[in-house]
Amino acid sequence: MKISWTLTGHSERRTLFHESDEDVALKTKVALENGMSVMVCIGESLEERESGKTGEVNARQLQAVVDQIEEAHWGNVVIAYEPIWAIGTGKVATPEQAQETHLEIRNFMSRAVDPSVAGAVRILYGGSVNAENASTLIEQPDIDGFLVGGASLKPDF
Repeated sequence: MKISWTLTGHSERRTLFHESDEDVALKTKVALENGMSVMVCIGESLEERESGKTGEVNARQLQAVVDQIEEAHWGNVVIAYEPIWAIGTGKVATPEQAQETHLEIRNFMSRAVDPSVAGAVRILYGGSVNAENASTLIEQPDIDGFLVGGASLKPDF
């Protein structure tokens, strides 16, 4: 079928199908070993955000992947930060909140894998991106693009 990309760790898979961080990491590893590129989704719930655990949750989810894949595979991985509290809710992280979290992710990758991998990996934002907020979000230095759902179906996007 010539499909070259897959998505792992989407919040709906984690929530509805109870996929663990380890499940996501293993799926990511298998996809990479079979020649696919992978978009790995990570993100926290509203409760985790409000209790100051955003960085801890993202690090835990990414560490599982780091533990499974070789450094060379990171060239075929994109990280999508999708705060669960912002998906389909109309709520969106402010550009400053999104930037802060993306920088935390990049710093984690620098420590956990390698600074060159951290600098090269693309980190997308995926929390209720729409035509009105996309331009201010993309101005942030550590936001490399978007994972867009329903808004991509609207003509103004």
